Amino acid sequence: MNRRFALKATLAGAALAAITACAPAEQGSDIVDIAASDGNFTTLVAAVQAAGLEDTLRSPGPFTVFAPTDAAFAALPAGTVESLLLPENKDQLVSILTYHVLPGSVQSGDVLGSVTNVATVQGQTVRVDGTGSKLGPAVKVNDANVIAADILATNGVIHAIDKVLLPQ
Repeated sequence: MNRRFALKATLAGAALAAITACAPAEQGSDIVDIAASDGNFTTLVAAVQAAGLEDTLRSPGPFTVFAPTDAAFAALPAGTVESLLLPENKDQLVSILTYHVLPGSVQSGDVLGSVTNVATVQGQTVRVDGTGSKLGPAVKVNDANVIAADILATNGVIHAIDKVLLPQ
């Protein structure tokens, strides 16, 4: 009888461990939390903080953020990022960052097979091209490639891009 009890207890414990392991680790993370914990968006997070946009991107939203990676920022001409982070260039930084944000939550499946000009929070539009390529589905925003799509947050979605979008 003790063997049966031990077996049931072991199976119940294993089932509980399996269910717990399948639960999302960072349930409840907003756009800023996800970007900060990812490790590929340290420059973006620093820029969002310097621009005073952190509270906005933590608000309920929803937002769609085309998030340039650290490599995308590093590809800008030397000194550009440092210059943008200066307090006297805050308005320009805000303009660039809000050009990367759409109101509402747009996932990659929503744009596949179409080309659309979409208004950004900054006021100008970006061209979202979801028509793909010969190698499979692909999404472009202006001339940037979406390299990681549909990173879901509690207040929207992040799409990692390989270039910094600059408003006209």
